[in-house]
Amino acid sequence: MKKQLETLISQAVAALKAQEILPADLNPTVHIERTRDTAHGDFATNIALMLAKPAKTNPRQLAEQIIAALPINEAISKVEIAGAGFINFFMNSNAQYQVIADIHAAGRLFGKSQIGAGKKVQVEFVSANPTGPLHVGHGRGAAYGSVVGNLLTATGFDVHREYYVNDAGRQMDILATSVWLRYLEASGETFIFPSNAYRGDYVRDIAQKLVNQHGKKFAHSSEIVFADLPLDEPEGGDKEIYIDALISRAKELLNADYRVVFDTGLNDILDDIKDDLAEFGTTYNQWFSERSLMDDGSIDKALAVLKSNNYLYEKDGAIWFKSSELGDEKDRVVIRDNGQPTYFASDIAYHWNKLERGFDVLIDIWGADHHGYIPRVRAALTALGADATKLNVLLVQFASLWRGEEKVSMSTRSGEFVTLRELRDEVGRDAARFFYVMRRSEQHMDFDLELAKSKSNENPVFYVQYAHARVCSVFRQLGEKGFTQDVALGMANLAELTAEHETALLTTLARYPEVIERAATQYEPHLIINYLRELATDFHTYYNAHQFLVESDTVRNARLNLIAAIRQVLVNGLTLLGIGAPEAM
Repeated sequence: MKKQLETLISQAVAALKAQEILPADLNPTVHIERTRDTAHGDFATNIALMLAKPAKTNPRQLAEQIIAALPINEAISKVEIAGAGFINFFMNSNAQYQVIADIHAAGRLFGKSQIGAGKKVQVEFVSANPTGPLHVGHGRGAAYGSVVGNLLTATGFDVHREYYVNDAGRQMDILATSVWLRYLEASGETFIFPSNAYRGDYVRDIAQKLVNQHGKKFAHSSEIVFADLPLDEPEGGDKEIYIDALISRAKELLNADYRVVFDTGLNDILDDIKDDLAEFGTTYNQWFSERSLMDDGSIDKALAVLKSNNYLYEKDGAIWFKSSELGDEKDRVVIRDNGQPTYFASDIAYHWNKLERGFDVLIDIWGADHHGYIPRVRAALTALGADATKLNVLLVQFASLWRGEEKVSMSTRSGEFVTLRELRDEVGRDAARFFYVMRRSEQHMDFDLELAKSKSNENPVFYVQYAHARVCSVFRQLGEKGFTQDVALGMANLAELTAEHETALLTTLARYPEVIERAATQYEPHLIINYLRELATDFHTYYNAHQFLVESDTVRNARLNLIAAIRQVLVNGLTLLGIGAPEAM
């Protein structure tokens, strides 16, 4: 109905432009909102207030002219001017029933639109370093990014989902060295494992694969491996310096075989991440390799452009980017004093690569701890001569997992964490995804494990899915009681739906396309959760107050058409969330 009213207002504005009441070059965006109090109508617009100044007239006078220019529409029973110039629309009582026919005709397409007009959007999310299994903290970014992509697709955007694989750099070297040291242990060597290495059992599993595949080909005695190294942290040394020395020793002793160890760890963990995300309902169009930016010269090309634009300088043997000139708090190193590019240099090249691929909008979904990284990336795009406004960074706060009164640790390096796979095994994929997107992404969340597993109305995902299952149970009982559904008869008698609960449901159903559009354009999946919970509440209240399978053919079929529409909208909303709609619970 909102779209219909927007069209009518646009036609009225066009008519006033033709009459030279409004400037010919005026192209306003029409906003229609539902009124908070139905005593003031069903919908309202502030279009007269918006256009009064360019029209050089009084808002209320302009509102009268807009109303006079409105095409006749049977769905509108009355139009009034309120306050300084708001236009309020009162809809014909029969108009509310149209939503049932619309849902029945559109089916799974109900709520979808083409407001995106095919605009190319790249959504990059999760992108966790492949140094260990995904933990429950990563799950929130996976669910959020997945649903944002679904919403944009549903509203007509051309969406490309991407995972940026950090398969180069120091963290991956620490992983490779950790795997090699566990490999040495499995080969019979004994030593104190470094405090800053990766300690999870998965590292031992990868090391054992190396032993199984290569025997002792990569083995060296611990005396040679640890000879003349600086002290580790427990002995009074620096753990960072110590692990870096071990990385250098591994590369020195393994030589070309270092890449075998490195790739074994990388590929094993990356394959696990891909499987884990697929089982979580999160898939990608592309897994983009950071290493490819080095191999194809993208980093060198990007830095060359920055240099030619006078945004690079040398200091203390390193190359620095003048990001402070473009809004960042300080300048940033792009080439270390050892000649190696920084993570930031790779990110500059990666974001430039995104724009070169022709995306109109870039959406980066990062952990909230990366907030300070935003200004430097925007600065780099500006320095490259690109349009930095195309970059939208959405922050996702950490998700804390609670088991009873105990908060569970999530340190990847120490190995003491709960994996996303373990969470799914315990509470199920549907509950995990639902809980992850229940709140705004920038709000911290505590994941209540016991609530997510409960089969009660206090569990919101159970409550919503149970509404769908209840509708399905009514249709199963239909045949058992000797009735059949006559859709046409129900459509012809929708005026039978006069109960307060039915009117409330019709209003809620009609809001669904508006909610989808808002959730998509504002990147707020939690709005879908809120809507589905409201629809489920309205339905459960209706279910408890009324019988559906009554003797009256007209009433029964009208109600069946209504609850069939509810079922369809529940399916559509849950599908966007990547959550199932069970027929029995």
